[in-house]
Amino acid sequence: MRYLPLTLLPVVYAQQHAFETKQELWAAKYGAQADLSYTGPLSYSHLPYTRCLDDSSTTFDIAVLGMPFDTTTSYRPGARFGPYAIRSGSRRQSAGAGYALEWMTNPYTRAEVIDCGDVPISPYDNALAVDQMETAYTTLLARPVNGSASARTAKLAHDGVEHPRILTLGGDHTIVLPILRSLHQVYGPISVIHFDAHIDTWPSLGGITEQSRVTHGTFFTLAFEEGLMSNTSIHAGIRNKLQGPELIEHDEEVGFELIMAEDIDNLGTDEIVKHIRQRIGNSPVYLSFDIDTIDPSQAPATGTPEPAGWTGRETKRILRGLAGLNFVGADIVEVAPAYDNAGDITGILAAGLADDFLALLVTDEPPKRQVKRRQSLADEL
Repeated sequence: MRYLPLTLLPVVYAQQHAFETKQELWAAKYGAQADLSYTGPLSYSHLPYTRCLDDSSTTFDIAVLGMPFDTTTSYRPGARFGPYAIRSGSRRQSAGAGYALEWMTNPYTRAEVIDCGDVPISPYDNALAVDQMETAYTTLLARPVNGSASARTAKLAHDGVEHPRILTLGGDHTIVLPILRSLHQVYGPISVIHFDAHIDTWPSLGGITEQSRVTHGTFFTLAFEEGLMSNTSIHAGIRNKLQGPELIEHDEEVGFELIMAEDIDNLGTDEIVKHIRQRIGNSPVYLSFDIDTIDPSQAPATGTPEPAGWTGRETKRILRGLAGLNFVGADIVEVAPAYDNAGDITGILAAGLADDFLALLVTDEPPKRQVKRRQSLADEL
């Protein structure tokens, strides 16, 4: 065996160390291979993407979860592509540039938020699909929180334990039924703030099969029959036509109050916020948002568009006024990108609204932005 002289050992070590730490040309010249707004793997707001259902060690405070389900729609299908469209619409968003002037905060710095991918849902068997969605949601709801966010849900949960919150990307609106079933196991009856053009409390009359009772227009009635909701829920943005006034009586039995889309003209956004907050109180509350709340001139890509809806700006102002309520989860549903225009405006708007939902999950009160008074022309004169 041959040995190197002791005097050469430092030289050999230095050469090996230099080889190990020498940067390649790109890294030395330009640094990290950073994703641009229009490059990189597709995830919501360029968040870390993890198949959370496969990795039980993954912890988070808030999970973004896709539910690509659309086989209970009554008019135009296509919302199974909603999670993709919303993620695509979020490409100009990022955690690093997530400070919102209207909110005066960056929600990504106040909680550990990750994209947990999509639930693999059967497109052939609705009963199986509903169970898959409930099982996936229940699985993630049982995970320990990362601990980056302040305690928010332990005081509401029956077990006194902090649970993560989930922002779900639909999918048609039926996804709320399995979600409410999961949440009920942790929190008991839930109040719902339901932004929509339609009441979605149509009586479930049975039909040919038991499964045919489950649609994107009857799921709240089924949730009521199962005792999943409190009687302090509220609709906002409603403007659909009905068979008759008896359906509003049934809607009230299910536990909802009604804010019509046109009420914004008489009440304004501040009064609408006040009414919603009074209705919900301190109960655990779930936010469910159908993109058809927005006027189809701004959000055409949906399955059941209704004219004369709210604008995106009006809606975002109302959402900011709801900060501080006891939100245990949220969703945005019924984005069907096949009906969008060339600018993908629906997906972009939906992604921006989802960012507002994240802010709702981490803030304790509505933002109090100080608007500096500008000198008017009359003052100058």
